[in-house]
Amino acid sequence: MRNADLGMRNEDLKERTRKFALEIIRLVENLPKNRIADVLGRQILRSGTSIGANYRAACRARSRADFISKMGIVEEEADETLYWLELLLDARLVEQNQIQRLMNEANEIIAIVVTSIKTARRNRKDGECRIRNGEYRK
Repeated sequence: MRNADLGMRNEDLKERTRKFALEIIRLVENLPKNRIADVLGRQILRSGTSIGANYRAACRARSRADFISKMGIVEEEADETLYWLELLLDARLVEQNQIQRLMNEANEIIAIVVTSIKTARRNRKDGECRIRNGEYRK
């Protein structure tokens, strides 16, 4: 199935969020070994790896409301991950070139998720829709 607004298949986004989680894991493994990096690393590890897990849960939503709710969690986790990336940069624990790709990817994931939520809400207002592999269709 395709996300009509962005032309992305659900399986593509599942893979993309999984790869993002793996990149977050690698980033955390390479952070300096100090107390601040440990605390921030745990935070970003939790939020960055939960994006894909929550997206998979959204793909199995039982209703439009459930889908919208679960996608809202995906959006929150992606935005939180972006926050922790910015904080790592501001605290000078990483260089811009080390995390710019991750920051770009987090922003793109947020944009995709927000578009999906808006589409699901619009479809809810337009009438009954059915769920198929996490995508709503009339």
